[in-house]
Amino acid sequence: MARNKVEICGVDTSKLPVLKNQEMRVLFQQLQAGDRSAREKLVNGNLRLVLSVIQRFNNRGECVDDLFQVGCIGLMKAIDNFDLGQNVKFSTYAVPMIIGEIRRYLRDNNPIRVSRSLRDIAYKALQVRDSLTNQHSREPTILEISRALNVPKEDVVFALDAIQDPVSLFEPVYQDGGDPIFVMDQLSDEKSRDAQWLEGIALNEAMSKLNDREKMILSMRFFEGKTQMEVAEEIGISQAQVSRLEKAAIAQMNKFIT
Repeated sequence: MARNKVEICGVDTSKLPVLKNQEMRVLFQQLQAGDRSAREKLVNGNLRLVLSVIQRFNNRGECVDDLFQVGCIGLMKAIDNFDLGQNVKFSTYAVPMIIGEIRRYLRDNNPIRVSRSLRDIAYKALQVRDSLTNQHSREPTILEISRALNVPKEDVVFALDAIQDPVSLFEPVYQDGGDPIFVMDQLSDEKSRDAQWLEGIALNEAMSKLNDREKMILSMRFFEGKTQMEVAEEIGISQAQVSRLEKAAIAQMNKFIT
């Protein structure tokens, strides 16, 4: 039986090698002893790790070849800086570095352009945040970061917000074996109040066809502007159940409105 062949940057991913932990350890020892050929073997033996990481960024519309190349840069940095004495798996160390490299690439190539000065403040703020976290074993406040940078705290907040990757409202954040829960389901809507839902006889008639639990869920969601998680906690069911009941109730109402 032929294996599926998928090429990325000219690499046949079906033929990528997989290194065992002991093989990795030996290669790192050889690399640290000055054997540069061991580095190439470590890179080739961990390309599957890069492939698994770039799957997280599939919905960005970016060229897979580009993400793979950037991920390989992160992999090589991880290999060059990995310390065998830390007693952690290489993948545990490498994945955050690969993700960080890809995120930097996405920020720098974001169609929402951010000025160089703003990016500089943001990157310095991130470095200071990491440094203060290591010093005090806790996340520093924005005020502490701004004092360390000698930059107004408003500028720090604005700069950090500016480099955040935009997230689609339809990006799934949870799935309980059924309907996915999207980012938009986590947000309360200040505009969804009584006036929006009680317009006309048809809407009132449709609401009357629902059972008591469905009415309660729609009331809390759209009259009171609560999130699905808040509704689930209040009535004692899972968020996935709230999502399914909400969608079923809306579908039932549509039969009487349309």
